[in-house]
Amino acid sequence: MTPWNWIEVAFWISAAGCAASYALYPVLLHLAPRRPPHGADAAWELPRLSVIVTARNEERRLEQKLRNTLALDYPRERLQIIVASDASEDRTDEIARSFAGEGVTLARTALRGGKEAAQAHAIAQSTGEIIVFTDVTTRLDTDALRRIASHFADPTIGAVSSEDRVEPGEAQAGASGEGAYVRYEMWLRRLESERAGLVGLSGSLFAVRRRVAERWPIDVPSDISAALRTASLGLRAIADPRLFGYYSDLRDASREYGRKVRTVIRGMAAVAHMRQLLNPRRFGWYALQLWGHKIFRWLTPVFLLLTALLSMPLAFHSPCYLAILALQLIFYGAAALAALAPALQRFRLFRLTYYFTQVHLALLDAGWRFLRNERVVVWNPSVR
Repeated sequence: MTPWNWIEVAFWISAAGCAASYALYPVLLHLAPRRPPHGADAAWELPRLSVIVTARNEERRLEQKLRNTLALDYPRERLQIIVASDASEDRTDEIARSFAGEGVTLARTALRGGKEAAQAHAIAQSTGEIIVFTDVTTRLDTDALRRIASHFADPTIGAVSSEDRVEPGEAQAGASGEGAYVRYEMWLRRLESERAGLVGLSGSLFAVRRRVAERWPIDVPSDISAALRTASLGLRAIADPRLFGYYSDLRDASREYGRKVRTVIRGMAAVAHMRQLLNPRRFGWYALQLWGHKIFRWLTPVFLLLTALLSMPLAFHSPCYLAILALQLIFYGAAALAALAPALQRFRLFRLTYYFTQVHLALLDAGWRFLRNERVVVWNPSVR
């Protein structure tokens, strides 16, 4: 083979890598057999729930969240509500204590240790058979807890995840591309839920059996580690397409790059922590889902970069490759213009190209930092 042939082969391998997570993986999910429901346990009754609301300096939003939680339709004698305060420095703890008469308990960490450390501290004080985790920014429907509880009648279910619903924020009214990305992720999770189970849960609202919450790791994100631990126990994590966690669109999407980088680093740490689940011989289709949704997604920016670089020399030898290069230049040019002139993000083309490019730059940045052994434990809630 000539050098040009090798470049062409490398180009198409890179192009296939770009499509692996976003296009080929969903096709494989569609082809995989659905897992039939196990059925309810005949001895099942409405379980006791412990709802853990994790907060860090949330004086502005905590009262509204607690009123929303207290208004949920679930027997109060079978419901425990805990505010897990990550050493908050504002009036968060004071507000939580003001709800003590309505059955709300404050579990405050003495030192700031991160979201998972606060959750672990609250788990130690919880009494429920099922533990529900939710963020302060998330609004729930009245029937949310009953929907969650109903799934655990099936003894093979170890975790239940909501579906995210992004509501336009006051400041931008939909200017962020986050909504479209979330819709794609929710569609993908439905497919996974019907097969081997989820490889990640919605951090805004999810629930697990108590045995899944044992030895809660504090240095990796709980929404991923809980799904992975569920699979390691031979149970399945599912998504309920009618269980929603509503939260506002990002107030300032330009400030979210750092959050994305931190989130991905934490996700990589979670998978590395339970890397045995990547072995298809032991975990079958679930391992393939983990490769498709996580590993190849994290590798996508590398493939995108290689595809762009390799298409440049090929463009001089074929109109087809010239057209491919031109399309890439238009796409990334639109993203660059949207970054330089944020007002353009009002238009769908610029909004989506900007968000897609930002996400993959964050993935590339996070991968490099992870390989340099950077880790993230503490958190700051997104401004919404």
